[in-house]
Amino acid sequence: MSDSLKTYSPVDGTLYVERPYMSEDAIPGLLDTATAAQADWKNKSVAERAEILTRCVANFESKKDKIGEELAWQMGRPVRYGAGEVGGFVERATYMISVAENALQPVAVDEKEGFTRYIKREPLGVVFTIAPWNFPYMTAVNSIVPALMAGNAVILKHATQTHLCGETMQQAFEEAGLPNGLFQLVTATHQFAASLIQSGRVDYVAFTGSVPGGAAMEKAATGQFIGVGLELGGKDPAYVRADADPAYAAENLVDGAMFNSGQSCCGIERIYVHEDVYDAFVDAVVKTVNGYVLGNPLDPETTLGPCVNAKAADFVRGQIKDAVATGAKALIDPASFEADKEGTPYLAPQVLVDVDHTMRVMTEESFGPVVGIMKVSSDEEAINLMNDSEFGLTASVWTNDEAAAIAIGDQVNTGTWFMNRCDYLDPALAWTGVKNSGRGCTLSTVGYESLTRPKSYHLRTKI
Repeated sequence: MSDSLKTYSPVDGTLYVERPYMSEDAIPGLLDTATAAQADWKNKSVAERAEILTRCVANFESKKDKIGEELAWQMGRPVRYGAGEVGGFVERATYMISVAENALQPVAVDEKEGFTRYIKREPLGVVFTIAPWNFPYMTAVNSIVPALMAGNAVILKHATQTHLCGETMQQAFEEAGLPNGLFQLVTATHQFAASLIQSGRVDYVAFTGSVPGGAAMEKAATGQFIGVGLELGGKDPAYVRADADPAYAAENLVDGAMFNSGQSCCGIERIYVHEDVYDAFVDAVVKTVNGYVLGNPLDPETTLGPCVNAKAADFVRGQIKDAVATGAKALIDPASFEADKEGTPYLAPQVLVDVDHTMRVMTEESFGPVVGIMKVSSDEEAINLMNDSEFGLTASVWTNDEAAAIAIGDQVNTGTWFMNRCDYLDPALAWTGVKNSGRGCTLSTVGYESLTRPKSYHLRTKI
């Protein structure tokens, strides 16, 4: 194993970031610093924490131009979309700060003569966040800002591909006055992360990543008696009903499938369309996809950047080839996307029809710019197909009938159910998944529950 972290850019394959890995000998000092900082921080009022963190968020936002270019080099996001990542970070952070006072209030119980009783929400202590590369700021913020607002210290391990994002965030927060040691970044191997979890001094782990990665987190935390929040990805479905506007649905679902080169845990990866609007929907999808511009993400004209690396792109190419070999039809000509090249991260978007659930592209998480479309004849058929998955992060329906949308949503096994939109996190709503999409919750007032522990006060006032 290398003794340093290396980030190779998908733009041109060059080495973009290199940092030495930390030694496991540094773990005790790291935790001493976090514990000492948290002891002071937890005694600040929620309003005081909010004032400081609001400055932190504003300072982070001021760096948006630099952040957008760094994202392009690190993970291939076109620069034209860089501001969206910053905007999403700010939206989520601002909301979680705004609801903290209410969410962290002691829980009142019924009055009882001669007693004062309530349940206080205490910070856990040290929260270890492990963030992914695909939305490196918008995923990290889901746990970092609420954890700090709740009175915890945070240690962050960012993905190798986007380690620089962790540095940018930490620097922005410290410049704005966040106390030293309260938010620390580690340059860590997987073994370092496991040893940190097993130290007995980490109180919660917030992990976003793959299913095998989530299993590794649970294994590392075995016997530690700590909470582990897992957001592990999905194979998110959409259903276009007979009463939907096929052009509107196509425009939005293509964006949900192709944004970030399809590298989104809640991106659209399979679409079920009622036979009455199937042809019109497919035609609109093809037209929309053919309007994308695949190329260098530093070019402001580019709307579809490279996948994170050639291995990821080749995985999707393999899914497409296997599907076509067993009867699927590819509707997009890769030759019309000049940047597409076998063995590179540059992968043309693809739309597949005549697919079914015997094909990997309809069951395995693709995490790339490909989507399969199936024709259905009823709501019941669509529901069965949507539920036929090991994942359950988000799902959506496209319809003009809200009552039908709710009735269908009640039968779909998912963490978030959308009507006429997709691939979006509303910070006022709980972000959660079922099945292999993980467990636990971030965002909303409910998200604070996993970052605090209840402490009951039972005071006899008359003796």
